[in-house]
Amino acid sequence: MSVNKDERGGAAPGPAESGGAASGVSGPPAAPPGRTGPPRPAYTEPVPVTTLVARSGSRLLADPSAPEVTVTGATLRGQDVRPGDLFAALPGARVHGADFAADAIAAGAAAILTDEAGTERPAIADTELPVLVHSEPRAVLGEIAAWIYGEPSLTLNVLGTTGTSGKTTTAYLVEAGLRAAGHTTGLIGTVETRVSGERLSSAFTTPEAPDLQALFALMVEQGVTHVPMEVSSHALSLGRVNGTRFTVGAFTNLSQDHLDFHRDMDDYFAAKSLLFDGRSTSEVVVVDAEWGRRLVTPQTVTVATEPGVDATWRASDIATTPTGEQAFTLHGPDGRTARASIPLPGEFNVANATLAAAILDTAGVPLDAIVAGLAAVEVPGRMERVALGQPFAAVVDYAHKPAAVREALRALRAGTHGRIITVLGCGGDRDTAKRPVMGEAAVRGSELVIVTDDNPRSEDPAAIRAEMLQGARAVDSAQAGEIREIGDRREAIVAAVAEATPGDVVLVAGKGHESGQNIAGVVHPFSDRDELAAAIRDRLEVSV
Repeated sequence: MSVNKDERGGAAPGPAESGGAASGVSGPPAAPPGRTGPPRPAYTEPVPVTTLVARSGSRLLADPSAPEVTVTGATLRGQDVRPGDLFAALPGARVHGADFAADAIAAGAAAILTDEAGTERPAIADTELPVLVHSEPRAVLGEIAAWIYGEPSLTLNVLGTTGTSGKTTTAYLVEAGLRAAGHTTGLIGTVETRVSGERLSSAFTTPEAPDLQALFALMVEQGVTHVPMEVSSHALSLGRVNGTRFTVGAFTNLSQDHLDFHRDMDDYFAAKSLLFDGRSTSEVVVVDAEWGRRLVTPQTVTVATEPGVDATWRASDIATTPTGEQAFTLHGPDGRTARASIPLPGEFNVANATLAAAILDTAGVPLDAIVAGLAAVEVPGRMERVALGQPFAAVVDYAHKPAAVREALRALRAGTHGRIITVLGCGGDRDTAKRPVMGEAAVRGSELVIVTDDNPRSEDPAAIRAEMLQGARAVDSAQAGEIREIGDRREAIVAAVAEATPGDVVLVAGKGHESGQNIAGVVHPFSDRDELAAAIRDRLEVSV
């Protein structure tokens, strides 16, 4: 499988042009002047290439009389090569990484990993560097990178969560509980990556394998002990988390998404299931639906929020406070209970919180710290309220799947007696089958739906909107709200705010935390939160 796309990003970066002079080093050097790359530890113990060959089952092409070569880093992107690196020249959907081997060699690569096809490219065929040849180089790259960086996940407590919805919120909830317990944390996910509180940008839900292992090593170097982590189906399918040992692996749910990458729902589930193939020491699974129940073994810690479903952890007595928080009772093993709260609307967030509690308990966090962390959590772009004194509620949410749209609208409906005005689009170059379903879900749950653009990427935005409108207009008028089409997302948000009356809710869905809009391959600065706030401020100024 050579397609290389992630949860909401574009095509994963492949090897590209690189430069820089080679130099001898005893540890991983800084990125060459004028170039930045993924974060790495300050020092890595050099690893002999012959060790990597023996452990990975690769075939070595090298001059037997040449001295032993060691490597101190790894990358599959030519532009990120540093002197001493192993350059992974992988086959891709459009090009082969071996086509960029000359640039990697010029930048100081010490060795190359590739497949048989890669060895036929001139730069590799003619090189004097040792070449590791494997029939599936992507499959072994994670393990190789882990060995190069000292197998850092064996030192860390990596707490991985997979599933269609709820991964981000659960990761933040888990991190909040860990911090409340006094642990030094990292965080890896869609919104951001954090190392001991320092924020790094996050291009993908899960970094490529060499970048992930380097990041883990950096976290070890900086004293991190626990790492909540989102684990995408792409990461599991493409081997990005190979070589990672998870202290806890967790599953939220499964609903339609990423069928542009996976053949069908069974293939999608099979990818998610890889987190539970033995790489996780403990497993925690939400069993409200059949997908989760398929993963259960006698050792599984189970979580349920649906009435009548038996599980190790569950929640009851859910109530919404006047300030919009939700309070509920947590029930854990051995008869333990606690009253908890989260500053997030929606019963699905109670499910996320209960899952987080189970993960934290499995990782050894005391119940009082769990409760304190849940109450203090902040999740960017997930049911995030924009409150500037306006007489109506305004919410930004990342919902970009049919089930997520339905859940968000249901959560907002429970907290308002007014109308719900929804701004929603669908991304281009992604699963097209969900577009009419999202249009239908939005129009069933809103009094007014403004269909707009999301990230059209290379597709015609009007064509994407037409597919959404087809589903929205197929709903019986007695069950549907008003439908409008405004392609410009900024104008759509302004129109929604202009329509809102006291007691209404404006929901801007689909992009959440994102800070850009991809149109025809160009990413333009765009933040739903900022645009919604600006529209509200403009309306308030006019009304003064």
